[in-house]
Amino acid sequence: MRRFRTIDLAAVAAALAGLAAKYRDTPMAGRTHLQQALPITFGYKCAVWLSMLDRHAVRLRELKPRVAVAQLGGAAGTLASLGDKGLATRREFARALGLGEPPITWHVARDAIVETVNFLGLLTGSLGKIGFDMMLMMATEIGEAFEPFASHRGASSTMPQKRNPISSEILLANAKAVRQHAGLMLDAMIQDFERATGPWHVEWMALPESFILSAGSLTQAKLLAEGLTVDANRMRQNLDLTQGLIVAEAVMMGLAPHLGRQQAHDVVYEACRDALQNGRSLFDVLMVNPQIAKALPQADLRALCDPANYLGAAPAMVDAIVRNRPAP
Repeated sequence: MRRFRTIDLAAVAAALAGLAAKYRDTPMAGRTHLQQALPITFGYKCAVWLSMLDRHAVRLRELKPRVAVAQLGGAAGTLASLGDKGLATRREFARALGLGEPPITWHVARDAIVETVNFLGLLTGSLGKIGFDMMLMMATEIGEAFEPFASHRGASSTMPQKRNPISSEILLANAKAVRQHAGLMLDAMIQDFERATGPWHVEWMALPESFILSAGSLTQAKLLAEGLTVDANRMRQNLDLTQGLIVAEAVMMGLAPHLGRQQAHDVVYEACRDALQNGRSLFDVLMVNPQIAKALPQADLRALCDPANYLGAAPAMVDAIVRNRPAP
């Protein structure tokens, strides 16, 4: 478990921390419901990913003392066959294995093992979210970030131009499989009396496969994060696709002190409809509106229409995540 944390999980998190810092101020479109919503930065996106993995590192440290505990109890858990040496034997057994000594037999109290697999479900779920984002960003129509290039990696047998998201697909598939195992382990918690008739047998499938899949996900995530290719120019092009509509909120908030909140909303709303219907930029539509021209100088209006000027606290949050990372 120690190696699992310090080598694999820490390596992925370190790579994401580097990406978050490097692209702290690189603007891109933030998307909700698969539609462009408001500007963010790519560093902010990476910092969100990183925050999940840093929490998992803390969870793993907290989990270890509860899980790495010896089990020796005999037929019904009472150590009766060892007479008055039962507890001393169990203590030495735990010491020899380098495990914690349990206060009581736990072979039908499976919560710690179940917690382990559910932790793996959380971990692979977070990695699956990263993979899902990456698959979408690699789409031809978006093209903002790509998995590392290697000769023939992600190529199609019939379409030489393809660059398929191989690692990301594995992250998504493994997350789905481990999630199912987590549910199976929860079901297996319900065991009868002092020795179960069969529920614990499902652990023989769910437990090892969950670790195998999680280790595979971490390997693929490490490869992805350490070799990620980022196209900042394409991010900016996509940010400008709507010709300023993505910062309609910024314009509305900038006009509100001059026109009032509701009137500012209505004016910008109508300007957005005009821009969409006539294929014009939001700035061009707003610039010829007498109300707006009177309220704001042209330079101020142009600044409000630049997505790079409406990033909110995203860069500051990146700094906080990178600066306040938990100790390894």
